[in-house]
Amino acid sequence: MATSTVKDFLVTYLMPEKCYKRIFVNFHMNVPCLKFIMNRIVGIWILVDALLAQLSQLLKILWRRSAEGLSLTSVLLQLYAFSCPVVYSVANNYPLFAWAERLFTLAQTAAIVFLILHYRGDTLTGMLFLLAYGGVMFLLGSYAAATVVSVMQASSLSTLIASKVFQARTNHCNGHTGQLSTLSVLMSWAGSLGVLFVSLQETGSLFTTLSQTLSAGLSCVLLVQVLCYRSSITTTKTKSE
Repeated sequence: MATSTVKDFLVTYLMPEKCYKRIFVNFHMNVPCLKFIMNRIVGIWILVDALLAQLSQLLKILWRRSAEGLSLTSVLLQLYAFSCPVVYSVANNYPLFAWAERLFTLAQTAAIVFLILHYRGDTLTGMLFLLAYGGVMFLLGSYAAATVVSVMQASSLSTLIASKVFQARTNHCNGHTGQLSTLSVLMSWAGSLGVLFVSLQETGSLFTTLSQTLSAGLSCVLLVQVLCYRSSITTTKTKSE
């Protein structure tokens, strides 16, 4: 019974039945099957990262009632980067289920921008920004020329890389990471590694691969900063006690 349940789960979510038989019945480590399983796991993780990484950051800001340490420029660049695939999908009439997780991520990022402004005492500015942003997104999705949409889509990765640079610089200048969510950074790092893994196999483009490598490297820098600054703060507290 338990074996049947495990088999149903694996065949449904991770591998075709022929791969299950080769690996778990015949105990043959078939390379194409292992590659398929790895790609499926990476795909699931990238989806989880898209759904939960920004949510973790948003919840931490709400819980602490502070956005200290977060770079507004970085989050605005993230907002643009996450907007590009949404605009591209709407402009090309893709079905909602194909890009719903991107819309969810976009909404969370827009909320983070508002909260940063709100906790800085610029609530009205934040509200006006959200209204203006919603209007621009509607206009881009409905009336933007195909060339503009394509350029936006192509620029999303470089913008995301720039956002990580700004946040890393802010962390370095402040000497701490403030309310930057460790879980969010960790998931972003793992997600960027997953995207890099897929890029190495599928795109064949040297520029894309190098860009994804840089993005993963910067995510690693942010993760190291979070861990090091947290360790430093903990050590300081211990000494003071």
